[in-house]
Amino acid sequence: MSDHTSTWHSAITKLRFFTRIRRFLNPKSSMKLHEPSDPSNIKEKVANMNDQEEEEKEQEMVVLQTAVKNLHFGSCEEIEMAARDIKKLAAEGLSRRKFMAELGVIPPLVAMAGSEVVARQRLAVQALIELANGTYTNKALIMDAGILTKLPENIGVFDEETLHDFAQLILSISSLANSQFPINSSMIVPFVISILDSNSSLETKESCLGTLYNLSNMLDNANTLASNEVFNILLSLSSVEQTSEKALATLGNLVVTLTGKKLLESNPKVPESLIEIMTWDDKPRSQELSAYVLMILAHQSSVQRLKMANAGIVPILLEVSLLSSPLAQKRALRLLQLFKDERQTRMRPHSGPQTRRLSSGSPVNQRDVIEGKKVMKNMVKQSLYKNMESMALRANGDESSSKLKYFVISSSSKSLPY
Repeated sequence: MSDHTSTWHSAITKLRFFTRIRRFLNPKSSMKLHEPSDPSNIKEKVANMNDQEEEEKEQEMVVLQTAVKNLHFGSCEEIEMAARDIKKLAAEGLSRRKFMAELGVIPPLVAMAGSEVVARQRLAVQALIELANGTYTNKALIMDAGILTKLPENIGVFDEETLHDFAQLILSISSLANSQFPINSSMIVPFVISILDSNSSLETKESCLGTLYNLSNMLDNANTLASNEVFNILLSLSSVEQTSEKALATLGNLVVTLTGKKLLESNPKVPESLIEIMTWDDKPRSQELSAYVLMILAHQSSVQRLKMANAGIVPILLEVSLLSSPLAQKRALRLLQLFKDERQTRMRPHSGPQTRRLSSGSPVNQRDVIEGKKVMKNMVKQSLYKNMESMALRANGDESSSKLKYFVISSSSKSLPY
């Protein structure tokens, strides 16, 4: 009880000091009532406005003072009212949020977030969301107060709005990972996965994906995130246009780790689901991210390149390399180069000795090499022509079709990207 009393006295002292400083910095507001009235009433109106603003600020300070007191010592009803007032006042500005944190409102709100009463939980979470907005200090204080220990184990008792609020709060706190603040991801990930596995809205799922993305920015969290359960969810949500970007960005962070790459390579949805995303002409960012993941998987892995080739990736890459965003085009061309190198490697054992190793008496083998190259060039031309023709048909334009056909016919094999 003595600790609460000392905290309360400290809070009151700060409130009184804040009010006195405000009055000291703006003394003219209390003097303007005694000035002689101006014929145009301008000075009187200005004085009235200043007095009104000062009165509103003092009323807000009284509300804040009462809210802080009730939050520490009030009844259940008073505590709930205090949380509402703090939520409202915290939304008014960054300096106000920092000042309220100094008054010690965060620990009791975190404790309230672990209440068995859902309505009270939600009030506390909403107030904490406002207090965390735009200030890393307040987010760190929320973490230090033990918010992760208050996360519910059974989300089935919550409605959609409450789930969304919890997801928003955890998303806000997870941004601390970008500042290298130590976060116990093993306590966050199960809660986030349970929401992603539920029938929650796409907006709530987006918040959870944002949390996973923030955590994936730190390699220390890779072991916690690298599981078949997480990868299955990320791949499923990457195939949904509204959530694809965050899911693919998280996969992009995880695929560069050894564990993440192995899990993705062994997933039955790969590479088909990623190749399908490459066909989304109206989602260039998703195309870029999908191409990046495929590029990492294809690098130094002939098994993955073979799987991609069998899944029909080459025609899609040709289309992306011509019609998508500059970054997607660059990544598609890089993938095409990998497949070109792969095909040349496979051709060498069947094309006789390489040119520099040919003896002077082997003209037949030299002709075989030349014929093999011609066959390859014709195959590439035919593949590109068919792909261009299908693209032109989809565009439903005679002019576009003729231009594309002219481009294919007039282009030499040396200028082709594949």
